[in-house]
Amino acid sequence: MSKKAIGIDIGGTGIKGALVNTKSGELRSERVKVATPDGGEPEAIAQQVADMVEAVEDKPGRPLGICFPAVVKHGITQSAANVSERWIGLDADELFSTTLGRQVQVINDADAAGIAEAKYGAGKNRQGLTVMTTLGTGIGTALIYDGVLVPNAELGHLEIEGVDYETQASFVAMEREQLSFAQWARKLQVYYSTLERLLTPDLFIVGGGVSKSHEQFLPLLELKTEIVPAKLQNSAGIIGAAALAKKSE
Repeated sequence: MSKKAIGIDIGGTGIKGALVNTKSGELRSERVKVATPDGGEPEAIAQQVADMVEAVEDKPGRPLGICFPAVVKHGITQSAANVSERWIGLDADELFSTTLGRQVQVINDADAAGIAEAKYGAGKNRQGLTVMTTLGTGIGTALIYDGVLVPNAELGHLEIEGVDYETQASFVAMEREQLSFAQWARKLQVYYSTLERLLTPDLFIVGGGVSKSHEQFLPLLELKTEIVPAKLQNSAGIIGAAALAKKSE
């Protein structure tokens, strides 16, 4: 039986996709990336995804998973980040399945990255509670317990010091405030210490593009919990979405 599936990672500015070997977690095609259509309207994004699938698919009918920047419950997108508000309350599973002519599963983007890291990356074979965090425009989070996803953990939005703390500790906040890595690490210390106090996890995994520079800020954090950089970097969403699609086949 083939182990290949297609993963699509939809963001507010770009859409990425590739064919994935779901046994190894390796990409089996070039990663294709296009701009997200202006306005982020559902129909336009769905058509863009259809075009991307045609570009990466090696034979018809591969399992297809899509990750999206929203809370996703039973295929319904219940929020919208940097895309049209028409996604709120939309049956995204049905939209994509109808447009692509096949069954499609939609998952939150941070959850997809968490699944990928737990199955193939920094969290592989780890027991207990792993907290995946993605530092970017905001802070995405995923909870993995003994390899099983607890979906839609929106812990980037924890209120700390009276504010939604992703506005203080995201990578975009670092850039906006022109913070050094040392200054940013003090913000991250507050955030991860709060997560540690509330959840007592066994492992933190830190993803997002800035994780490539992990040596400049992770060693500055003082935590009881082990904290490590993600291994799959910007392909994690693609790989996790494909793995979910193959599992649900």
